[in-house]
Formats: sequence, C-alpha cells, structure tokens
Amino acid sequence: MVKRRYMRIKAVAGLTVLMAVCGVRADAAEPGASAVVIKDATILTVSHGTIARGSILIRDGKISEVGQAVDVPDGALVIDAAARFVMPGIIDPHSHLAQNGGVNEGSLAVTSMTSVEDFIDPTDIDIYRELAGGVTTTATLHGSANPIGGTGAVIKLRWGQDAKGLLFAGARPGLKFALGENPKHKRTQERYPGTRMGVEDVIRQAFTEARIYMQDWDEYNKRVAAGDKTVMPPRRNLTLEPLAQVLRGERLPFVHAYRADEMLMMMRVADEFGFKVNSFEHALEAYKIANELAAHGAVASTFSDWWAYKVEAYDAIPYNAALLTRKGVMVSINSDSAEEARHLNQEAAKCMKYGGLTEEEALRLVTLNPARQLKIDDRVGSIDPGKDADLVIYNHHPLSVYAVPQKVLIDGQVYFDIQKDLVIRKRMAEERKTLEEKDRQTRDKERQPRKPGDRDTVKDKNATEVPPQGKEGE
Repeated sequence: MVKRRYMRIKAVAGLTVLMAVCGVRADAAEPGASAVVIKDATILTVSHGTIARGSILIRDGKISEVGQAVDVPDGALVIDAAARFVMPGIIDPHSHLAQNGGVNEGSLAVTSMTSVEDFIDPTDIDIYRELAGGVTTTATLHGSANPIGGTGAVIKLRWGQDAKGLLFAGARPGLKFALGENPKHKRTQERYPGTRMGVEDVIRQAFTEARIYMQDWDEYNKRVAAGDKTVMPPRRNLTLEPLAQVLRGERLPFVHAYRADEMLMMMRVADEFGFKVNSFEHALEAYKIANELAAHGAVASTFSDWWAYKVEAYDAIPYNAALLTRKGVMVSINSDSAEEARHLNQEAAKCMKYGGLTEEEALRLVTLNPARQLKIDDRVGSIDPGKDADLVIYNHHPLSVYAVPQKVLIDGQVYFDIQKDLVIRKRMAEERKTLEEKDRQTRDKERQPRKPGDRDTVKDKNATEVPPQGKEGE
C-alpha cells in the first residue's frame, strides 16, 4: 500500500511538471515572420538617445530600420506598442544558468579542461523566468571553487530550443578564474591552495606551463609551414590549451574577485604573461583602484547593492558602479543569481539613485556594456540597424519599479508574451486541479474498508499511465 501510494504521488507530480514545462515550451516562440514591425513605441536605443513614437522594422531576425517612420512590408507581423517602451534585450554577463550537474569541479585547483558548454540544460525553467524578466543573452560560467575553473558559454534564452539552439553563434569563448575566499575555502583544505598567496602561485604556475606549451606548438607550426615533414607534434594537453588561448588573446579571462589587493595582483600576473584581464566579476572593491582598472582596460562587472554576505564583501558601497563609470572604467551589472537576473533593469536603476548616472548610462550597465564585455556588441546591446532583433517591450519605462516586460523578442521572434503566459498559467492551474481531484478520489477509494475475499483492484495503473521516466516523460 505504501509503495503504491508513493508511486502514484510521484507519477502525478511528474505529470504536472511535464505538462507545465511542455505547455510553456510549446507556446514559447511565435512562428517566425520574415518581417516584423514594432510601431508607435518610445524607443530607448541606448546608443543614440530616445525616439518618441518610433517604430522598428525587423527583417529575417535583424533590425532593418529604426525611426519615427519605417516601411511596413506586406504580410509583416505588426506589434502595436503605443504607450509602451522598447529597449535592447538585457545581457547578463555572469550567471550559472542552464547548467546540468553542478557548477564547480572542486577536486582540483586547475580545471580548465572542463566545459560548461557540453552540459547546457535547455529545460532549466529559470531560462523562461529570466526571459520573462527581459534577459535575452547570458554568459553562463563555471563556479569559483578553483583558482582556474572551466570554460563557459554565451547563450541566447531561446526557450524551447535544444542545447545547441541556445548557443550564441560566434561569441568569443571564455575561461573562469577565481580569487579570494572561495578557491581557498575550508571545503578545499584537503588540496592546495589554502591561502591567497597559494591562489596566486597556482595561477602563475599554470601560465608558466601554458607558455611553454604554446611555444612548443608555435615552433611545431613554424617548422611545418617551412615544409619540415619530420617534426612530430607536441602532446596535446587539454588543461593547458585554454590557458594558451588566453595568452594568445583568443579566449577571454573572467576573474571572480572582490578585494582590491587581489585584483591588483591578477593584473600584475597578466602583465607578466602579456595578456589582459577581460573582466573582474563582482569587483566590490573596484572603486578603490579605479585608475588602475581603467589603465589596464578591465571591465568591472558588479552588483548594484549586494554586500556583507561574506567577509570579503564588507567594503562594498552602492556608489561603486557610478564612481567607476566616472573614472572611465567600463561597468556592467551581473546577476550571479537566477532571481536577481529577473530584475536587472531595476538593479541598473539603483545606480541612478546612488550615483547619479543618467538614464542612458544606467541602461548601458545591462545592455551595451555587458555586450562589449563579452565582445558581442557588434550583434547585440543597442537598437541599431544590422544588429540582432533582441528586444524587450515594457509597459512602463524599464528603469521604473512598475515596469513589466510585455513581449520579449530574440532574433525577431517573440519568445515571451505576457498575455499568452497568463493563458498558459490558467490552463496549468486547471490541469493541476483535475489531477489533484483524481488523486483525492483514489485515496478515498483506498480508505474504504475491504470485505473478506476482495481482490486488490487498485494495482499501479496510475503510475504506468505516465510516460516512463528517462525518456519522453522526463
């Protein structure tokens, strides 16, 4: 009886989740139209000001025209955005979204051979939730348990696509590094390092080995190009290859860091080995070394007002982003959280309150600046002809606390529509109610006293009616 009851509960719960996911996924993106027009909106271009009562023409997933009057091709999908605001899709430059199987390989100090891209989970419901918050692109990264972590992936939140369909084609690859408490945390005391000095040593030693590895391959390629057919290629090392790519400028180093002294240390190591730190992630004490960051050219990817959640975050201030901006440092606001990612527009607005940034400067923190950080600003980050049509339509100004995305487009397709979402929610609630009522009736039947000689007629049919787990019923 207990086993039957458990199987039935598991089956009903599994079916509810299955219908919830499939219900949303099936209706996520509207059929693609060759031409789409968003008309009569207040357009926040981010790159060249605001256009009142403007329109956007989208052809084949790209922005074709932007202005107060655009051509409306025959058969175009027309979206009436009167009294609405349109801005570029939000770009989250630091998240752990859609990762299947954990974000930290903490067994070794250097795990650059591991790859987030190989384990993208397209069924992660947070993809849809962040999409509903206006996020269209995110960099999903390895965690911070290692001085040198794994390679990341840039994805577009095309809810309903498979893992390959989420990948941002042509985006520059990255590699995660981490400084501070996390890579020397007590959970890792069974392995080296256990101090900040040790973290620096691990990174310097790894780059020393990578430089030799790179030189060996450069010599081999030089001799092959010269016609030498006797030379043997060096042995491939999957741990050192990503680091050699950083040294060549082919892979972007993303460095988790909080304290100013550690960021200075990492910039010195980078100068020693001849590469640039692409970005310091979180960077809560970056305001202390704004001039040095500007001279190095590193992006400060930070929070608006998160601090004091651990000892190295105690010196954070809410003026960080604004002070860095005024000193010429490129700044982005990242989430590091599936919940925070749903309101990054409001996190940008906080930087206006605390630091006096303009509307356009604030919007750049979550659009054009992270696009530049990820080296994809030729494709996304602003509303300009030729760029991907990744757009968010809000009911209020996106820097308002009342702003709620009404539609979210990626590559010109509507992947989120709040009205359609409300219909799906209602349908799911009705289906859930039906399932719960069936479950209640079955339980009531089981509670009825049995007469002598009655056979077990309940069986396990409620569990077997659901598609088997691990196949189409997952």
